[in-house]
Amino acid sequence: MTYTFAEEYDVVVIGAGHAGVEAALATSRMGCKTLLATINLDMVAFMPCNPSIGGSAKGIVVREIDALGGEMGRNIDKTYIQMKMLNTGKGPAVRALRAQADKAKYSLEMKRTVEQQKNLTLRQTMIDEILVEDGRVIGVRTATNQYLAAKAVVVTTGTALRGEIIIGDLKYSSGPNNSLASVTLADNLKDLGLEIGRFKTGTPPRVNARTVDYTATEIQPGDAKPNHFSFLSKDEDYVQDQIPCWLTYTNARSHEIINSNLHRAPMFSGVVKGVGPRYCPSIEDKIVRFADKERHQLFLEPEGADTDEVYIQGLSTSLPEDVQKDLVHSIKGLEHAEMMRTGYAIEYDMIMPHQLRATLETKKISGLFTAGQTNGTSGYEEAAGQGIVAGINAALKVQGKPELILKRSDGYIGVMIDDLVTKGTVEPYRLLTSRAEYRLILRHDNADMRLTEIGRQVGLVNDERYQVFQIHKHQFETEMARLAAIKLKPIKETNERVVAMGFKPLTDALTAKEFMRRPEVTYADVVQFVGPAAEELSDKTIELIETEVKYEGYISKALDQVEKMKRMEEKRIPADIDWDDIDSIATEARQKFKLIAPETIGQASRISGVNPADISILMVYLEGRSRSISKNKAKNND
Repeated sequence: MTYTFAEEYDVVVIGAGHAGVEAALATSRMGCKTLLATINLDMVAFMPCNPSIGGSAKGIVVREIDALGGEMGRNIDKTYIQMKMLNTGKGPAVRALRAQADKAKYSLEMKRTVEQQKNLTLRQTMIDEILVEDGRVIGVRTATNQYLAAKAVVVTTGTALRGEIIIGDLKYSSGPNNSLASVTLADNLKDLGLEIGRFKTGTPPRVNARTVDYTATEIQPGDAKPNHFSFLSKDEDYVQDQIPCWLTYTNARSHEIINSNLHRAPMFSGVVKGVGPRYCPSIEDKIVRFADKERHQLFLEPEGADTDEVYIQGLSTSLPEDVQKDLVHSIKGLEHAEMMRTGYAIEYDMIMPHQLRATLETKKISGLFTAGQTNGTSGYEEAAGQGIVAGINAALKVQGKPELILKRSDGYIGVMIDDLVTKGTVEPYRLLTSRAEYRLILRHDNADMRLTEIGRQVGLVNDERYQVFQIHKHQFETEMARLAAIKLKPIKETNERVVAMGFKPLTDALTAKEFMRRPEVTYADVVQFVGPAAEELSDKTIELIETEVKYEGYISKALDQVEKMKRMEEKRIPADIDWDDIDSIATEARQKFKLIAPETIGQASRISGVNPADISILMVYLEGRSRSISKNKAKNND
């Protein structure tokens, strides 16, 4: 079919949520003419669920997005009302930053960033069809029948794809926050031959802050010590006058109300068909699954500095509105709270992620990328992490450059994408620190060390960001070398000072670096012996030095494991392999290999249901195949 295109773009991004804005900013900053299409201009980077960014594992993802040259970290640093480092009493691998966002300001600031970005057009329009010829994307069609040419398309439709909101027995077509649902595009993706799944998520009620009795709850303040998501943010800009959150709990009365109305709960009555998130379940699901628990935590989270809306974190529900009111009023501190918004569940279509390559390009259609909840994940951070990778790869494809694949050892973003494309998901996927086998080297404090060079190589990290990184890296490496070179000897004078500081005396000569390896010794303690660094170091640099020194042995072991896996990742599996041609391989492994089509031995080894014997047989087969091809080439040359 011949189309008359009204406009031509390098990349069209469908959906301006957290995945979409990162994808569009990445492609435009890398020099591609980009259209960012959204159903509603007032919902750019909107937060339909909790008004926060970060948290366990997720906070590290935000740092990784920032290190690659993305926007989420910078944007939340401009618009937070509270900042808090979590898990400070635990090891460095699980520490993560979390910020309460000013919901409206976050969206407006991101919209302004998008509007001012060179090469990027933001437009309110609905995309109804992705145009494909000979297995590759050539453009899109809007709901107003405008044909737009594109060399690549990134689908980031979130929960809008055939979205349906559910409250009690009420069910109607809608995207998040009562926006329009995208139905025709959902049909189009199915017609293109993509396998579609159906997932569910939900939100809690919001209440009026003026009607909450905060004296009956526990205050949850932010941190006084400066911290930021972006490596570009400055300590002097840290907000000290922060807005607190508050902690309360469900109780026996709350549980009684829920149990008495389970027959009216959509997820139990059969109204809900989609699969919900295991790690962020509705309150009715929690009460049923954890019947032995007497109470569940609820956090009262302000939605911004200029609104009285308060989000009840932990009370996600799709119970009827009258039941929700009774439930809210059963909770300590909320006895007289006015409900401003009703909680709801939302069902939506998603693309089964085993159909994607690690670049987030679909295997079936060249130039078609997907990211975010479209791929079956949950959370703004997971969406944004996929968005920036999909955007980078869409730009690289348009420009004819080598693709970017983030490994599991590169970052949590790499872990997430590998999990999705290799293992798939049967429920909304959420990142957890336990999913990362290399979590000691995937920390929040070293995200720039891991990923900024990669962002620079693909053309996304600008000069300003790269200069900040180089200064930080130089100071870190210089100080680590200095500490390794200075010797402390067990002489009387030194040991008197060591004992006076409350430490055990030295018995052997050791470097300043080795001295700091003692659990009780800090960098500040070492400086008292060896003097300060030549340049004043930031708190971030000092934190990185302490962690790298104290966990050096564990980090070294993890890096050895990474090196071993790297060799497996470098062993490519030909795209034209005939899996039925491999003798002795287990039936389940053969079926999984056909479904997922792994691209490397490393990826094949991580597929659920594939055992080491299957991998050994595969490697022997590939070696034999390679020798056979080499012999045939030699014969042809003769």
